Amino acid sequence: MSSPVPGRREPGELFGPRFTLFADMLAIGMAAAVASLPLITAPTALAAACSVLRRAVREDRPVILGEYVAEFRAHGPRRSVLAGVTAFAALTLVALDLALARAGLPGAGPMSWALTGLAAAGLVLALRAAADPEVAHGWIPALTRAATRSVTDPVGCALIAAAVGLCVAFLWMLPLLAPLLPGPLAFAITAVELRAEPAHNR
Repeated sequence: MSSPVPGRREPGELFGPRFTLFADMLAIGMAAAVASLPLITAPTALAAACSVLRRAVREDRPVILGEYVAEFRAHGPRRSVLAGVTAFAALTLVALDLALARAGLPGAGPMSWALTGLAAAGLVLALRAAADPEVAHGWIPALTRAATRSVTDPVGCALIAAAVGLCVAFLWMLPLLAPLLPGPLAFAITAVELRAEPAHNR
C-alpha cells in the first residue's frame, strides 16, 4: 500500500500539514511579539492573534501570515494606541498603589493583597476582552461582554489565570522564550472562550 501523498501548501501558508496548529500558534506568537515592540500596541497584537487562531480552529485550516496583518490593521491606529495607553496607565496606577501600600503605612498588608487581587481580575477581564470576536469594533463593548462571560464562567477565568501563571513561570525559567509566549497565551484564551460558546455557534 502506497503512503499518502503529503498535502500541498496553499499560497502564503506558513507551514505544511503536519503539526500545523502548533506551528501556526508559535508563528502567530512571534508575529504578535514583533507587533508588540512599540509596547502600546501589545493589546491589539494579542487581540489580533486571538482572532486569527479562533478562525483557524473553527474553520480547521492553517494560518496565513497576511491574515494576522490584516486583523491587526482592522483595529485602526487610533483604537490600538488608546487601548495600549489605557492598559499601561492601569498597570502604572496599580504599581504605584502597590508601592505606596508597601511603604509601611497602616493596613499596608491587606491593601497589597486587595490590589494584587484587583489587578489579577482586571488582567483576566482584559484578556477575555482581547479574545472577543468583535473587539476590533471597540474595546469598551468587548470589556462589557467579557465581564458578563466572567460572571457566568468563573472556571474560564481560573483557566486563563492559570495560563498567565504558566507563561510567567516559563518566562522566569527561560527568558529566551519571551517571543514565543504570546502565541500559547492567545491560544489558551481562545480555547477558553470557544469552550464557553454554544455548540451551534462553533
